[in-house]
Amino acid sequence: MSLFRIMDIAGTAMNAQSVRLNATASNLANAESVSSSVETTYKARRPLFSAAFDEAMQFENTEGGVCDPVTGEPYGIGVALKGVVESDAPTIKEYNPNHPLADENGYIYRPNVNPVEEMADMISANRSYQTAVQVAANAKKMMMATLQLGANSSL
Repeated sequence: MSLFRIMDIAGTAMNAQSVRLNATASNLANAESVSSSVETTYKARRPLFSAAFDEAMQFENTEGGVCDPVTGEPYGIGVALKGVVESDAPTIKEYNPNHPLADENGYIYRPNVNPVEEMADMISANRSYQTAVQVAANAKKMMMATLQLGANSSL
């Protein structure tokens, strides 16, 4: 596998974690919002990712991509964003008849966002992003070391 391919894969990982951090930030920003109906209440959002296996297999079949000689699978797949979905967890119904957004029965509706879960997800995404950055940095060091080998040789 080329070191440039490693950079591409690390880039897909960084992009995935960036999307994950943005979704978490949106969820936390809306955690305390209220609404007067279930339909208009903010719902937590979660990105869906998958390994870009189909794209890698298509590349391998059409362009003669590089594959592992033992397993026959393409080297380095990466991560693909498949979409962002809203959580199907129920909204929180709270009786508060004095609230200006209370419905005719005195209820307000809060998002289905769990701040503790969101913070844990944020920490996980942050560490995953840092890991992808470290992979890219190590690949860069390897490229630089390879270039130094050529510079130091006395042919």
